[in-house]
Amino acid sequence: MGRWAIAVHGGAGIDPNLPVERQEQAKQLLTRCLNLGIAALRSNVSAIDVVELVIRELETDPLFNSGRGSALTEQGTVEMEASIMDGTKRRCGAVSGITTVKNPISLARLVMDKSPHSYLAFSGAEEFARKQGVEIVDNDYFVTDDNVGMLKLAKEANSILFDYRIPLGCAGAAVTDSPIVMNGLPISIYAPETVGCVVVDREGRCAAGTSTGGLMNKMMGRIGDSPLIGAGTYASELCGVSCTGEGEAIIRSTLARDVSAVMEYKGVGLQEAVDYVIKHRLDEGFAGLIAVSNKGEVVCGFNCNGMFRGCATEDGFMEVAMWE
Repeated sequence: MGRWAIAVHGGAGIDPNLPVERQEQAKQLLTRCLNLGIAALRSNVSAIDVVELVIRELETDPLFNSGRGSALTEQGTVEMEASIMDGTKRRCGAVSGITTVKNPISLARLVMDKSPHSYLAFSGAEEFARKQGVEIVDNDYFVTDDNVGMLKLAKEANSILFDYRIPLGCAGAAVTDSPIVMNGLPISIYAPETVGCVVVDREGRCAAGTSTGGLMNKMMGRIGDSPLIGAGTYASELCGVSCTGEGEAIIRSTLARDVSAVMEYKGVGLQEAVDYVIKHRLDEGFAGLIAVSNKGEVVCGFNCNGMFRGCATEDGFMEVAMWE
C-alpha cells in the first residue's frame, strides 16, 4: 500500500488588491474541498472518483471560475469546459462549449466512461449530456453579478487597450493600471480562477481534472487549455497534473504532459520535473500547476504572483496558500 496525496487549485494569477474577505473565502473553499477529498481517500475511494467529487464541489460554489461563477463570453453568456484523466490506463474525457450542464467535470467523466470518444464539444456534448441524464440548468444559473461587472470592465479595458481613438484619460482607464497582465487583460479583470484537482490514492493510482469558464470577455467558441489532454490536464502511471493560467501559453508548451515526460525521460522526481517545466517551457507566459506522484508526493509550482492552492498528504501535512 502506498500513501495518498491530494492537491486543489483555484487559479493562477491573483489581483494584488484582492480584498481580504475574498482571500479568506477562497481559503475556506479550498480547505473545505481538501477535507472532502481527504475523507474520501481515508475511505479508500479511488483517485479518479475523488477528483470528480472535489471538482464538482468547486463547480457548485460560485467563488471560482468554473460551473456557477464562470467567466462570461463577449456576449455575456457562459461556455464552460472540463477534462479528467485516469493515469492507470491513460483514459480521458473532455468537453467544451458547455452551456447548460450543471457539472461539466461529470460530463467529461461520462465521455471517458460511456462514450467511444475522448472529447465532445458544443451541441454534440450537450446532446450527449441529455442522453446520459445529467442535471441540466438554464445558462443564467452560471452567471453571477460579480462577473457581469467584470465583463463590463473587461470590455472597457479592451477599448482602452486596442482602440487608439480613445484617450487614456477617459473613464475606464483605471482598470488598466495594474502592471500584471495575463492573456492581454489586467489581472484585476482577468478572472483566471480555473479549478483543478490531482490525486494519488493508496494503490498508487494517479488522476487529474480541470474545469473552467475560460477567459473573461472571450470570443464565442474559444477553447482554452483546460479541456486539452496534455495541456491543461494529464495523468499517467507516474503522476497527475492540472494547470491554470494563460491558456494559450499552456497549450503551446503542453505543460501538463511535459511534467510526466520529464519524469519519464530524464528519470527525475516530481519536484525537479515541475521546477523544470515552469522555468523552461512557458516562454513569456504566466501559469501554475499542481501535481502528485505515484509515490505520494505533492508539488505546486507557478511563475506568477500567486496561485490559489491547497494540498494534503497521508502523513498529516496540509497547506492552503495563495501567494509565493
